[in-house]
Amino acid sequence: MSIQKVRAYFEPLGLADRILEFDVSSATVDLAAVAVGVEGARIAKTLSFKLEDGPILIVAAGDAKVDNGRYKAQFHTKAKMLTHEEAHDLIGHDVGGVCPFALPENVRVYLDRSLRRFETVFPAAGSDSSAIEMTCEELEECASNFVAWVDVCKAWRGEEA
Repeated sequence: MSIQKVRAYFEPLGLADRILEFDVSSATVDLAAVAVGVEGARIAKTLSFKLEDGPILIVAAGDAKVDNGRYKAQFHTKAKMLTHEEAHDLIGHDVGGVCPFALPENVRVYLDRSLRRFETVFPAAGSDSSAIEMTCEELEECASNFVAWVDVCKAWRGEEA
């Protein structure tokens, strides 16, 4: 199970005991917000995309939406999300529990600027009923294969979704 991989990944970092597990689903931003007890914007959703040279993950605030123009300017291609099967096979986590931790080496992680307005955020921890509270600095330090902070989302700044 993916949450065990994440727990083992966090052990040497001293963070495994911070993983929250719920009796209810946290597979969507709305469900995770209820499970954690915070506004949906503070849920750090992890979106998986296909690039020519392999899969990438973009972690963004729960109220942010990928802006196709910004995405194309950053990655020089149209945004194409992985299917549920591709996420499972390429990322190693199932949709609903996709997170930027315990990833294969070829999966690059980008963090969206939309997260930076919060002191702490809650990414999933490998299952559809888990999360971990982290600062943005901890998220950057702990994310597998972190590449860069990007600005590819809209809606969180007040512009149209």
